[in-house]
Amino acid sequence: MTESDRPGSTPGLPPTPPPFRPRLGPEPLPTNEAEALEIGRKHFPEAGSPGGPSGLFVHEFDIGYLIHASWPRPEDPTVPPAEPGGSHVVISKIDGEVSHLPNFPPEDAVKLYHGLHSRRTS
Repeated sequence: MTESDRPGSTPGLPPTPPPFRPRLGPEPLPTNEAEALEIGRKHFPEAGSPGGPSGLFVHEFDIGYLIHASWPRPEDPTVPPAEPGGSHVVISKIDGEVSHLPNFPPEDAVKLYHGLHSRRTS
């Protein structure tokens, strides 16, 4: 199933976000990159699936783990993507909270998360 095949999706528009997952209690607290990656996999299509990422990667930083995806090269790089956008997932080392950030380069996404986190804890 491609993103545009999801119920409620409109071809030519960004993909419909996955259904809201209510927080039912404390999130698991990852202690290493492998555990963070397992939590992060729940927030991306399966790697290697049609329309899905070609791989998921973990970038550890002081207060969290940034999970970011790589995407296969387009067949025609001159054509704009059918479904632009995307996001990174950050899993907090402090409380396990999962946050979604824009698809910025990892260093810029970490800076953004630091800014958002400092406002949240102030």
